[in-house]
Amino acid sequence: MKRQPLLPLCVLIAGFCVFSSVQAADPLPKVTILATGGTIAGSGGSSTQLTGYKPGDLTAEQLIAAVPGLKDFAEVSAEQIANIGSYDMTGEIWLKLARRINTLLAGNTDGVVVTHGTDTQEETVYFLNLTVKSKKPVVTVGAMRPATAISADGPLNLLQAVSVAGSKNARGHGALLVMNSQINGAREVTKTNTLQPETFRSNDFGLLGYVVNNKPVFYRDSLRKHTQDTEFDISKIDKLPKVEILYTYVDAGDEALNAMIAAKPAGIVVAGMGNGSLYTPQRKLLEEAVKKGIVVVRSSRTGTGPTTRVAADDAAGFVVSDTLNAQKARVLLMLALTKTKDIKEIQRMFETY
Repeated sequence: MKRQPLLPLCVLIAGFCVFSSVQAADPLPKVTILATGGTIAGSGGSSTQLTGYKPGDLTAEQLIAAVPGLKDFAEVSAEQIANIGSYDMTGEIWLKLARRINTLLAGNTDGVVVTHGTDTQEETVYFLNLTVKSKKPVVTVGAMRPATAISADGPLNLLQAVSVAGSKNARGHGALLVMNSQINGAREVTKTNTLQPETFRSNDFGLLGYVVNNKPVFYRDSLRKHTQDTEFDISKIDKLPKVEILYTYVDAGDEALNAMIAAKPAGIVVAGMGNGSLYTPQRKLLEEAVKKGIVVVRSSRTGTGPTTRVAADDAAGFVVSDTLNAQKARVLLMLALTKTKDIKEIQRMFETY
């Protein structure tokens, strides 16, 4: 019987290495999608209906089914937290969402994606940036066109959000907003257009990175504290303090502000003119509000630039918002008021977060 020649040792070693690499391939990350509704889950009467549609019409499972490629990027599971248009977002849902994320990330979940309407998405992502206690990725995602529309942007946005949430490279960047192949940080991002897919911008400092070939590529980071490094603990909070927003303008009347003060909120954020400038009659009323125990924060309606502290703020007992717009200043003030009403301490928080 003719003996077969032995395979060269190098071939055997190469074969073993290939086998070992296959065996040692990293498992897919575990990503949980928490659905809250919004346009990404919306439906219209036709493929050309881009406004006036019904938000939050589809379930989390239906969203996943519409993007079969998700299974190539992560082991995906889903939960329905709410199913609303984000104009109906509430503090109660925020607390429920943050608690659930903290529970998931404390376990074997590698990342979380929150599907969300774009109207208040910037507020939710900033709330999560301050209350999630993990370095693991938390990504909010939405859409500007309903799921039934021609060229709907939701499926690709969701795919990219899952890929970012499952990436180790996305850890430690705080809560993120991923849409239109762009990665924006929670603190700076804001909605800038009523209809266009590229609506989200970080006007002062720019986006954090891009999603390139379905992988996150980061170019900068936020220096402000976030997630596991914040002092806020919502684990035992049932209700957030009431904070209102006042918008300033030429010849503003007293009626709205008087009604706010009469309702005795814990705080009022003012979207002031320019560098947070206040109409004089409103300033006098706000100074009286401070004496009644209401915390007042000056912000700006301009959209970019810091609102800076001036000597008059010390005399009036006002806080200034730094670069936070009014809606985000409200988020931080609500959380600050769960810990203190001391003006100096609250100002420190605005300079920290």
